[in-house]
Amino acid sequence: MGGGPATVQQYLRAGLVDELHVAVVPVLLGGGERLLDDLQGAPPLECAEVVASPAVAHIRLVRR
Repeated sequence: MGGGPATVQQYLRAGLVDELHVAVVPVLLGGGERLLDDLQGAPPLECAEVVASPAVAHIRLVRR
């Protein structure tokens, strides 16, 4: 899937995502948008794996 937070949120709310890989980089680029906001009715996600380094954190979320 490609797109920004609004696209990801639509897929999550529709229950079309089984697994989500998020790469978090400690860089602030403007105000940004919250990826996991406004998810009423979406199946819950749980953290399955975190791999972190000083440059990036890779977080794998899976649907329960």
